[in-house]
Amino acid sequence: MRRIATASRPNAGFASCYGKTLSLILLLGLSSLANAFDLQQLSDQLAKPEVIHGSFIQEKHLRALPQPLTSKGTFVLAKNHGLLWLLKTPLPQDYRISAEGIARREGNGWQMLPNKSAGAEQNRLFLAVLQGDSSGLQRDFDLHLEGDAQQWKLTLTPRSMLLKQVFTQINIDGGELVQRIELLETQGDSTLLRMQDTTGSQPLSDAEQHDFAE
Repeated sequence: MRRIATASRPNAGFASCYGKTLSLILLLGLSSLANAFDLQQLSDQLAKPEVIHGSFIQEKHLRALPQPLTSKGTFVLAKNHGLLWLLKTPLPQDYRISAEGIARREGNGWQMLPNKSAGAEQNRLFLAVLQGDSSGLQRDFDLHLEGDAQQWKLTLTPRSMLLKQVFTQINIDGGELVQRIELLETQGDSTLLRMQDTTGSQPLSDAEQHDFAE
């Protein structure tokens, strides 16, 4: 009896150690799931700044051209106002994108553009992405997010028939803010947009407030 009792103690110790290890693994697994970076956290992160200023480089890759068409400019994204998209090259042209629609600067004022143009749909998409409006994106896309708050990638696959006719996939990369947007089109063309020098520390200037107010 003594030998049996003595022999059973190592097994009991092993079982106890194994149980604690398994419990630790399960706790770590649950902790990582609880801390996983999700769409709501991404939306909250992107929507945090009241105003974002930055510059952009946009490359339009067309199958018929050996080199991309490149445009550069600056942008201002203001919460509850919209987006000022200010092209500098190759031709200066200013756009304002808001809930009311898309307007182009004409002379000293703004002229609203047709809401059903392809460019209008693309600019609305940019606004939703930059503002972190995941609920708006989920109406038209299946969303897949990977990474963490410092480095993440969001893949958008169109669900609606209208968008499926235009895009095969949209890839968005970022950290604290959006850094890169890639639009892959069904006809083989693509657009690459790189956001640079972004900052959320500058308020709207008087001129920018005027542009949003008109």
